[in-house]
Amino acid sequence: MRVVTLMVLYLIAVNIAGFAAMGIDKRRAKKRAYRIPEANLFMLAIIGGSLGSILGMHLFHHKTRHLYFLYGLPAILVVQLLIVIALWLSPIKFVFL
Repeated sequence: MRVVTLMVLYLIAVNIAGFAAMGIDKRRAKKRAYRIPEANLFMLAIIGGSLGSILGMHLFHHKTRHLYFLYGLPAILVVQLLIVIALWLSPIKFVFL
C-alpha cells in the first residue's frame, strides 16, 4: 500500500474519531456520565482530526460556549493547513517509497 494512501486513511480515521468523540461527550454530558477529558478532545484535533472535531462540535452543539474550543480548533486546523502548504511549496523533494 502506498504511503499517500495510508496517510489519507489515517486522516479519515482520526477525523471520524474526533467527530465521534464530540458526539459521545455530548451524550455523556446530557446523562451526567463520565466525560471525555477536554485534553483528549484537543489531542484528537492536534493529531489530524481537527476538521472532524469542528464538524462534530457544531453539529452536536457541544463545547460551542467555550472560546478555547470555538477558536482553538479552527486555529489548529489553520496551522495544520499552513504546514501542509509550506511542505508542498518547499524546495525539498519528498520521496515516498
